[in-house]
Amino acid sequence: MTTTAPPRLARRRRHPLRSGAAVVVFVFCVFPVYWMISTAFKPTGDIQTDSPRLVPFSWTFDHFRTAVEADGFWLYWRNSLLVTVSAVLLALLVALAASFAVARMRWRGRRGFLLMVFAAQMAPWESLIIPIYLMSRDAGMLDRLPTLTLVYFMITLPFTIVVLRSFLATVPAELEEAAQVDGCTRPAAFRRVVFPLLAPGLMATSLFGFITAWNEFAYANFLIINDQNSRTLPVWLTSFQNTFGTDWGATMAASTLFALPALLIFLLMQRQVTSGFAAGSVKG
Repeated sequence: MTTTAPPRLARRRRHPLRSGAAVVVFVFCVFPVYWMISTAFKPTGDIQTDSPRLVPFSWTFDHFRTAVEADGFWLYWRNSLLVTVSAVLLALLVALAASFAVARMRWRGRRGFLLMVFAAQMAPWESLIIPIYLMSRDAGMLDRLPTLTLVYFMITLPFTIVVLRSFLATVPAELEEAAQVDGCTRPAAFRRVVFPLLAPGLMATSLFGFITAWNEFAYANFLIINDQNSRTLPVWLTSFQNTFGTDWGATMAASTLFALPALLIFLLMQRQVTSGFAAGSVKG
C-alpha cells in the first residue's frame, strides 16, 4: 500500500528554489526592522563596539526614556497625528464622491478625468517640492500645518480614487436600483446599501494614506522650516544628530516608537485590508 503526500507538501518539494527565494526576501525585508528594534534596546557600549552582535547580551530602556523625554516629543506626535488623520479623512471624502461619479455615472470627459488621475498617481511627488514651496511662500502658507495637510491630501487622493473606483465597479448596480424601487433616493440607496459594502476598500485606502502621510519627510522638512511647534515626527527624528555625532540608541528607539502606530493599525486591519485590495483588483 502506497501513500501519497498532500498536494501542498508536494508543491513545496517541487519548488525548493521558490521557497528559498521567499525566505531570502523575507530575511532581507525583516532584518533592518529587527536591527532597529534590537539597537534600541542595546546599551550604548554595545552599539559603539567594533564587533556588533545580532542578539544583545544585555537590555536597557534608557534610549526609550531619552526619546520620550526629548523636547517636543508629545507636541510633534500630536502634529503628525492631526495632519495624517485630517489628510486621510479629506482624501476619503473627496475620493468617495469622485469614484462614485466615475464608476456609476456616464458623463463627458470621464475617460480624460481617469487618465489624469492615473497620471497623477504615477507622477513623482518629489519633483513638485520646489513649485509647492514657492507657491506656499508666496501665499504666506509656510510653517503651517494646514499646508502640510493639503499636500498629503494631494499625494494620497489619486491612489484612493483608483482603488475605490475599482472596488465600486465590483458592486452590482442592481442593488442600488432595487433600493430605489423600494422607495430610497439615490443618495439614500448609496448610503444604506453600497457604503457598507465598501468598508474593506475604505480600510485599505485609509491604511495606505495613513502610512504615506505618517512617514513623509521631504515636504514636512521643506514647508515647515522655522516654526518648531509645527514640526512632525519624521523631522523630529533628525534632532538626535549634532556636531558630536548621532545618538544611535535614541534614534533607533524614537524610530521604533514612530513605527508603532502604523504597525498596530496594519495588524488590526490586516484581514479587511487584504480583502479590500483583492476585491478592488478584480474589475477595473
